[in-house]
Amino acid sequence: MRAGRWRGIASQVGRSVAVWAVSTVTLLVLAGLLPDFRLRSADGDSATDIAVTAAFGAGAFGLLSALVWPLLVRLLLLVPAFVLGLLVFALNGALLLLALRLNPAERGAAAPETAVVVAAVMSAVASATGAALAVRDDDAYRRRLYRLADRRRRRQPPGPATPGTLFLQLDGVGHDVLLDAVGKGLMPAVARWLGAGDERGAARPSHRLTPWRTDWSSQTGASQLGILHGSTFDVPAFRWYEKDTQEVMVSNRPTSAAELQRRAVARTGDGGLLALDGASRGNLFGGGADEQALVLSIATRRRSRENRSRAGYFAYFSDPANAVRTALSFVAEVGREIGQSTRSRLRKERPRVSRGGLYPFVRAFATVVERDVVVAAVMGDMLAGRTAIYADLVAYDEVAHHSGPFSRDAEKVLQRLDRALALIEKVAEHAPRPYRIVVLSDHGQSPGETFRARYGLTLGDLVRAGCGLPVPRRARRTHSGAEARAAVRAALRIPVEADAERQRPGRRSEPIVLASGNLGLVSFPDVPHRMSKEEIDARHPALLSTLANHPGIGFLLVRSERHGGVVLGAYGAEIPLDELDDRPGPLAAFGPGAAAVVRRAHTFPHAADIMVNSFHDPADGEVLAFEEQIGSHGGLGGAQSKPFLLFPLVLSAPVADGEEIAGAEQVHRVLRRWLREADGPQVPVDQVTPGRAPVDRGPVDQAPAHPVERIPVDRTTVDDSRSAAPGDAPFAVPDPTAPDKTV
Repeated sequence: MRAGRWRGIASQVGRSVAVWAVSTVTLLVLAGLLPDFRLRSADGDSATDIAVTAAFGAGAFGLLSALVWPLLVRLLLLVPAFVLGLLVFALNGALLLLALRLNPAERGAAAPETAVVVAAVMSAVASATGAALAVRDDDAYRRRLYRLADRRRRRQPPGPATPGTLFLQLDGVGHDVLLDAVGKGLMPAVARWLGAGDERGAARPSHRLTPWRTDWSSQTGASQLGILHGSTFDVPAFRWYEKDTQEVMVSNRPTSAAELQRRAVARTGDGGLLALDGASRGNLFGGGADEQALVLSIATRRRSRENRSRAGYFAYFSDPANAVRTALSFVAEVGREIGQSTRSRLRKERPRVSRGGLYPFVRAFATVVERDVVVAAVMGDMLAGRTAIYADLVAYDEVAHHSGPFSRDAEKVLQRLDRALALIEKVAEHAPRPYRIVVLSDHGQSPGETFRARYGLTLGDLVRAGCGLPVPRRARRTHSGAEARAAVRAALRIPVEADAERQRPGRRSEPIVLASGNLGLVSFPDVPHRMSKEEIDARHPALLSTLANHPGIGFLLVRSERHGGVVLGAYGAEIPLDELDDRPGPLAAFGPGAAAVVRRAHTFPHAADIMVNSFHDPADGEVLAFEEQIGSHGGLGGAQSKPFLLFPLVLSAPVADGEEIAGAEQVHRVLRRWLREADGPQVPVDQVTPGRAPVDRGPVDQAPAHPVERIPVDRTTVDDSRSAAPGDAPFAVPDPTAPDKTV
């Protein structure tokens, strides 16, 4: 034991000396290349003096980065996240200037702007060198991983033998999209879990994949609220108008998210899925977790011990090397999006939406910054041994909205998400307790042209025409509801409430028309109750027939004084809700389960006066989004209602054979059951492989309740996770193999 400890110390010292030497050489090279950076006095120095100055500067910079940097970042936690990311470079440059001034000979000097560049290069080189030296050193790997964990947790005794559970949400990835990506070889880690292989044979599966069905409102606000807090009641869409408060609720608005969470807790009487030693990362809602970072429902609160929404940024940016890697990947992603959108325009691809303005930066935030910070937080939670962790990665959802769910752009994002899963799996092997990794999605995405692109007008224009109101000669664009935009606003501390003001009509007699993917909601704000079909017909005789008979509309839901609720369709179709099972009418094209979710939405107190679902083509799964998105979700039709649940075989089957998981509330109950199973009899800890769920030698080793589909992987399509695009960092999270900067 003692000999092993001394070998570890010697190895660490050796790596530190190597990092110091490489940093010294880097300083010498930069001094020769940059005119405003020198390592000699004005009257000239010998080569030895210059080398000593470089070595001193590199060593002092390393020590200052290790000792001073975390304190500086902690002092800046109140600064918005994007500003903090930019300040990283300025402060890093200031540390380099200080390191040069500490030299007693006072030979080194640099212009401030040059110092920023030199410090960034130094941090990147030191991190890369440490990673290369320690990549095969398991002891160094383990030490680096444990340094990422919370200090208080590391002082506690070893973690329990009972497994923890990580729920990792891949936002917007549908069941069929995942299967397609695995079949193409885009996601080798997921393929390995499923036991998928090529003609040479398949590995034994460790996980099982099953689809589940969303509510009518197939979007993150409803699904994640149901998964984390057990209630989707009265969440009719992504955004909706509430007549009692005269406010527009928007799921990704911090104040709305906080109110939705409060209502769910009051309805269920339960704190949430993560109430017992849980952590919530990158979500709309907290789930009752004690540890929350980048959670939208707490973004409006003042920072306190109970509100740690910015702790995730501190955990990530406390190492300046992370900022350097993420910044390079961010710039590369912006360039990649500009190139891809330009290619799409030149090829005149259809369907297509505008991808200019700030969108390249929003995409880069979702696919680089948000991903890196959330994955780093998850790594820290696992190393701290937390019992339940729920994290959301929004990268695919954001790209698929603008490029399409099956586009080449979206497939590249799936590749990077798979690398994130592989990294998290590796980290789990060094956690103080075994972990069960459950991967799931909150909804899918349905492809299709936008309503506006096909017909030249928005849903709002069509409603105004049906009401006899003037329609603008030039149709306005609808506001996009992509989740990543709210995360960007929260990071920049830009108020989101201003968006809702634009939804309000100029006169109270005018209708409010809101869009949530291919689901539209029409409300009349001057009527305090939900209007009936009879009232709407009396007030606007042509409105309902105009909507129901439009070729871009699939069906309408309205309240009826005679039948309670009716579904309206083309050619005068009018079917009471209690007759939909026998006469689905316009709902037939939307498949089984459509009638049940429509009936449930009718019971919501804040259902709109008119609920509008777009046309859906069952042959190709396309819908017509009322927002500017060619990959959309929010209503019924196609893959948007079919997310997935990927879970270890040691967990019990979610439902019995022949049944389906219907709704996010049922997913919540399944996940709760799995958390309870972790408290049951366990295999002794000495028989548990680190990071793996304990194996029950009983029925689990027999044929699973749901057969696992063997998926052939086309190895010629993509060369696994190593085929990263030029300019893309392998994975911009804190490198577990990189040693400390202390030299």
